[in-house]
Amino acid sequence: MGRMNPKLYQFLVALFASFGSFLYGYDLGIIASVVASDSFIEKFVNGRSHVAGTVVALFTAGAFFGAYGAGFTDPLGRRTTLALGSVLFIIGGVLQTAAVNHGMLYFSRIFSGFGIGILVEVVPMFQAEIAHARIRGVLGSLQQTMLGIGALSASWIGYGCEHRWSDTGNSVQWRLPLGLQIVPAIGLASCIFFFPESPRWLIDHDRHEEGLKNLATLHANGNVADPYVLAEFELIKQQVEEEHRHGAKSYKELFANRANTRRIIIACACQASSQMTGVSAIQYFSPAIFAQIGISTSQTLLYQGINSIIGEVAQFIFFFLIDRVGRRPLQIGGNIACGVAFTVGAALMSIYPPESTNTSAHWAFIVCSTWVFNFCFCASGTMSWIIPAEIFNTATRAKGISLATMVSFAFNTMIAEVTPIALEKIGWRYYLLFIVCDFTNALFFYLFLPETKGISLEVMDDLFTNSPLLVPGSRWVASPEVDIEMIKERKDILAQAAVVEEVEGR
Repeated sequence: MGRMNPKLYQFLVALFASFGSFLYGYDLGIIASVVASDSFIEKFVNGRSHVAGTVVALFTAGAFFGAYGAGFTDPLGRRTTLALGSVLFIIGGVLQTAAVNHGMLYFSRIFSGFGIGILVEVVPMFQAEIAHARIRGVLGSLQQTMLGIGALSASWIGYGCEHRWSDTGNSVQWRLPLGLQIVPAIGLASCIFFFPESPRWLIDHDRHEEGLKNLATLHANGNVADPYVLAEFELIKQQVEEEHRHGAKSYKELFANRANTRRIIIACACQASSQMTGVSAIQYFSPAIFAQIGISTSQTLLYQGINSIIGEVAQFIFFFLIDRVGRRPLQIGGNIACGVAFTVGAALMSIYPPESTNTSAHWAFIVCSTWVFNFCFCASGTMSWIIPAEIFNTATRAKGISLATMVSFAFNTMIAEVTPIALEKIGWRYYLLFIVCDFTNALFFYLFLPETKGISLEVMDDLFTNSPLLVPGSRWVASPEVDIEMIKERKDILAQAAVVEEVEGR
């Protein structure tokens, strides 16, 4: 690593790990173009309207069980778990690309989903565990950023393949975009072991010397005598000893005390609320939504590509705000803004239904319900990954994030199955569900989500144990025995005293 800035090094490690999120984003983006392509419809659909929903839902169902299984991978370590998820995704990707019948296609979707479930559980956990408290939000936002870049790549690849092989009947139109996702998965699986293991995981598994070394590598250019590193090492050991006495050995034990239950509710609410903004309905079924107002599949994929660019611009903006304005304002404000965007879109569709000839109104619907909505979603969507990853302690983090991720995929699966039917049966009225959820999400987080910006992972226990349940108007101050800055200050004093003793020959 040489003399690279420690925070830059942490960023690069977290960035590489987040290719697991890129894979998820790519699949989210590419499946919309795949199920809408002429050659795919000819081979697999043939009048069976349920196929598109099933293809999407089986992936998220597989991810649900993958996230559950990820809760038991703690003995493997974070890097090995990342490699495992990547290998499973590669196998599923190969089978998807080569699919010749419904059974093979459905099985491969479940298999790929299982790998993704593991990846999206372990990526934010790994990022949170290697990050300095002051940049943890930035590193955590890489999950959503890379997810967005994956979706952006998929949107334009899907558009290009649709445009190039449209009306040819050539299956390369959908096989090529599915096959390309294998490449970054191979890179992640083969290179992750060149990066350091989580120091918190090492210390938790009694590998203290390696843990201290990795902590120093990540935070102090390898200087194991750095006061911050020693203070953090001491605090992690102290917390791990406490967690070994009271740690969660099963999912049931996550609800063993008030602090853990509070964290589980908030983590699951973050993931459920993210899905109930309506984002998955737009991502998966925009071709079907836009077809109702007379827009072709090729045009829809073009607009989806533009939407992905807008999302990345928004993500870049929020990237710099997360550790400045905090989690609460972005989570609350993002949900409110999504609700407003959907309200305008639903109003336009109710006044100017699909059969209307008012193209300006239909354009306004596209802008509000996709482009403006996606920009706003990037504020709260990022929080759905950051907050669950940072609020748990080491003993409960794997199972806590696993449970929250399972909730995300459960809601995702439900939306994938319900949306095609709802769009056909009730049209624009389906958006009313998401409008209500957006505003109730904002109210919930206003009342119950404490601010976690800049707080060390080892101080989270104190926050969720001692801070008031109802957040507005309340105040919390960290206990002295868990305040990392006070511990660091004591280490500085001890180090200075040691230098004085050495100089004076004592």
